[in-house]
Amino acid sequence: MKYFNKLPGFIRTPSGLEWVLFKKLPLIFSIGTAAPCAPMLIIYLGNESLSREQQQVIYQLLGVLFSVWFLVGAIAIGCIVVTIMKGPAYVADPYELPTENKSLEQYPN
Repeated sequence: MKYFNKLPGFIRTPSGLEWVLFKKLPLIFSIGTAAPCAPMLIIYLGNESLSREQQQVIYQLLGVLFSVWFLVGAIAIGCIVVTIMKGPAYVADPYELPTENKSLEQYPN
C-alpha cells in the first residue's frame, strides 16, 4: 500500500512571497536580535551598579527582543504552512460506505 497517493492531474502552484520572506528571516532575526542587545551590553559593561531607570531600559529591551523572536517564529511557521499548502495534493484511500437501512430512517431519534 502506498501511503502518499498524489492526485493525478494536479497542477502545483508556483512559489510566491513566502519564499522571498522565508529567505530574509535570518537577516531579520539577526538584526532584530542585535538592535536590542547592543544597548543592553553598553549599559551592563558601562556601569558597575545599575540604577532603576537603567534596569527598566534593560527590561524593555528584553521585551522587544522576545517580541522580535516571537514575530520571526510566527512568520516562519506561516511561510512553512503556505509552502505545504501549495505542494502536491494527495488522495486518501477509499472508504466504502455501509449499505443504507431504509427501516431506520422512518423513526426519528
